Amino acid sequence: MSRSLFGTDGVRGRANTHPMTAEMALRLGAAAGRYFRRDGKNGHRVVIGKDTRLSGYMLENALTAGLTSTGMNVLLLGPVPTPAVGFLTRSMRADLGIMISASHNPAADNGIKFFGPDGFKLSDDAEAEIEAIIAGEITLAQPQNIGRARRIEDGRGRYVEYAKTTFPAGQRLDGLKVVIDCANGAAYRAAPDVLWELGAEVIPLGVDPNGLNINEGVGSTHPEACAAAVRAHGAHLGISLDGDADRVMIVDETGAVADGDQVMALLAGRWADAGRLRGGALVATVMSNLGLERYLTGRGLRLERTAVGDRYVVERMRGAGFNLGGEQSGHIVMTDYATTGDGLIAGLQFLAALADSGAPASALVRQFEPVPQMLKNVRYRAGADPLGAEAVKAEIAAAEARMASSGRVLIRKSGTEPLIRVMAEAEDEAMLREVVDGIVAAVERAAA
Repeated sequence: MSRSLFGTDGVRGRANTHPMTAEMALRLGAAAGRYFRRDGKNGHRVVIGKDTRLSGYMLENALTAGLTSTGMNVLLLGPVPTPAVGFLTRSMRADLGIMISASHNPAADNGIKFFGPDGFKLSDDAEAEIEAIIAGEITLAQPQNIGRARRIEDGRGRYVEYAKTTFPAGQRLDGLKVVIDCANGAAYRAAPDVLWELGAEVIPLGVDPNGLNINEGVGSTHPEACAAAVRAHGAHLGISLDGDADRVMIVDETGAVADGDQVMALLAGRWADAGRLRGGALVATVMSNLGLERYLTGRGLRLERTAVGDRYVVERMRGAGFNLGGEQSGHIVMTDYATTGDGLIAGLQFLAALADSGAPASALVRQFEPVPQMLKNVRYRAGADPLGAEAVKAEIAAAEARMASSGRVLIRKSGTEPLIRVMAEAEDEAMLREVVDGIVAAVERAAA
């Protein structure tokens, strides 16, 4: 069964433009309610969290109306990180979890992510079935079976308490000065609270959301803000989250930034040494650097690659029994602790490594030497298909032939934005630039 509404991470788009309209959110809610209330019984429940976007209020209300119209009881969490929704879906014995967020995207965008009763994101097949229900006539509940909605006032507090349990028992962060950049997003209260309660001196950044400033010059897509704050305050470490706190970038005491690949390398090595890296492998996407793969091979470990998207990383982890995976973009998935990427808990794992080693952060953020990598994004108009152009195909084929023995080329459409991502890796940086620029130019001509 095919999907057209759902992308790699739920449904996403510009607010008040299809599919991110109140009308579609209502139908999505009703369809999801119908899908999860197949037995016709009352008592089914769904938890809804959101980030700090202005449009979140509109979508929250529309989803609630749709869900209750098909007999689901709705528990509203307010602004909480995406991993909190996964956690609370299971904790509160809900049939469904929903996160309203466009993650690292600008404030004008929004999205809707679905979690099953196990706290993991829905499968492609489940999303396809919900789409099929949307396309038909949705059967509403009888008046006496309409669902109820209530606010859960302590959802954030429950997540804060859980996050602290993932930090080594008895260990504290006394004496550590930590910048925490919350991107004016969903973790703007939870993340500083966790670090402060564990004993750190906390320097908060990006904790003044106004509905329109999420990810604006701050957060994991703009780690330079966190780096500047680390240097200005003489901090030991910076933790930079994205808008829904499922991604993280780590900043050392000099302001140098470690991406997801470096963090995963650190954790994989530590977990392997402790005998807790299941399957002797790390799961990452095709975007992860070749340097990571070489580092793992040198440690006698494996890199299992998947398609881009943390959901595919998680699927591979669950299918094969691995417990560590993620993406270069900063999704770090630790199924011992969470059902999806959790930037805060990944940051706590890095802090535990810092405390154990007694070394500065700069000694930990460079686990391997990356192979030179270049990534450029080309925006195209909706409905266009520049990758289908013969000139683009020929340019890509020529690039692959040129890089065959010394690197690799990866071309993909973004699953969340109208972007084509052109990525290549090679030891020869001059050739790398020529290859990427050539493909970008061909795509731009086709997209014009």
